[in-house]
Amino acid sequence: MSINKKKILAISGSTRKNATNQKILEFIAGKFSDILDIEIYDGVDKLPHFNTELDDDHLPKEVFQFREKIEKSDGILFCTPEYIFSLPGSLKNAIEWNVSTRLFANKPVAIIVASASGEKAFESLGLILETIEAKIPLESRLLIQGAKGKVNLDGSITDKNMLQEIDHLLSSFLKSMI
Repeated sequence: MSINKKKILAISGSTRKNATNQKILEFIAGKFSDILDIEIYDGVDKLPHFNTELDDDHLPKEVFQFREKIEKSDGILFCTPEYIFSLPGSLKNAIEWNVSTRLFANKPVAIIVASASGEKAFESLGLILETIEAKIPLESRLLIQGAKGKVNLDGSITDKNMLQEIDHLLSSFLKSMI
């Protein structure tokens, strides 16, 4: 009997290829590969600056492709650091390209902010996504403080509490897709 895997678009707020947030997404993609088809989007840093004048007939190809991935997914998983008490600019820019659409309206979303502190980015990301009507249950939100000390260079997670929190988050995320 084959399981119909949910298609998840995972978006890292960090543009560094070996970033802690990228490693967390890779860990989740591997651990839940039997039930989720997770595509880790690597184009956040390739999107042009948001410009409302380009948001119609002149939509850049990269933005069109990004929107297409969002539309075709069953859910979106964000994992981001906090930069200077806020979201990374490239992540906010990526989300802004969707403000004029209904792509996030009632779309199941889970968020992870993994940073030294992360409280402001956590609050900001939740508010921004709620504003564009994403469906984010409280149990599908996770703040991981001191993240670098909980993820090894090889991407393995050393903190047992963090592992349980990720399991809980993914359980909630899956329920929100039903």
